[in-house]
Amino acid sequence: MIDGHDRPTGGTRAGQGRGAAGDLAPRRVRTRNASVQVWEAYLSNRATRNRDGRFLVQGVRPISQAVANGWPLETLLYRLGAPELSGWARELLDTAEIPCVGLVPELMAELGEKSAGIPEVVAVAISRTNDLATYEPGEPGETPPVIVVFDRPNSPGNLGTLIRSADAFGASAVIVTGHGADQYDPQAVRASTGSLFAVPVFRAAGAAQVLDLRDRQIARGIPTRVVGTDEHGSHPVFDHDFTESTILVVGNETSGMSAAWQAACDDLVSIPMGGTASSLGAPSAGAVALYEISRQRRTFAR
Repeated sequence: MIDGHDRPTGGTRAGQGRGAAGDLAPRRVRTRNASVQVWEAYLSNRATRNRDGRFLVQGVRPISQAVANGWPLETLLYRLGAPELSGWARELLDTAEIPCVGLVPELMAELGEKSAGIPEVVAVAISRTNDLATYEPGEPGETPPVIVVFDRPNSPGNLGTLIRSADAFGASAVIVTGHGADQYDPQAVRASTGSLFAVPVFRAAGAAQVLDLRDRQIARGIPTRVVGTDEHGSHPVFDHDFTESTILVVGNETSGMSAAWQAACDDLVSIPMGGTASSLGAPSAGAVALYEISRQRRTFAR
């Protein structure tokens, strides 16, 4: 995948890494040019990610999941020099139908996790904006869908972890409400371990748009309840009937569930605990509730 020419890429928009004849011949970059600076900005600058509609994907599993789920990728950045690329990386580059750009190790190191060493491959991905107003999961008579709402998440890592749990327990989607963490932040992408590319993530200003979704589902013949997790819930999570379609709401990591969300929920459930902890972290609470939903449905399906 190396063409032997030290030609820097022309930019980060689709096709700009191609040759004059439109080929997909790879390029080499040895200096911190304008394109590298933009890619670096995607790591820490949310405004730049939003402006360009681009983000970076690091790690074998996240990149593999992006490819497997048909996520739109724009460019594959790969490490030049020794040691030789792994079989996974070579196959990925050899089968890519998008521009491949080789970077010297020093530049690749700036685009990777500091604790994980120099990455072999980093993908430049195109952001997707999903429209909650037209979202209609499931069909009457089928398995009732589960949707997870994370209200104003502080931490991109926590958001990615909850997306991973939503995927693991078969949720249909994740909705982030309020001005919360960005699902395209590198920390969120890594923490999701690729689940970001398998589960649709929506953004909503607040509870009103989620309640509109609930009402649309009910009008479609899919009974749906909004259930919040709160340490002051009226009954334990394992005493709640989750066999109907559920919109599960997880509150902010610091302040918990807002008064507006408590009022919007049809039910509030608690997670009984021992020990001295007063509550679980938001991703853990979401995972426990999702497991209980999955457990109930497996039990009643027998």
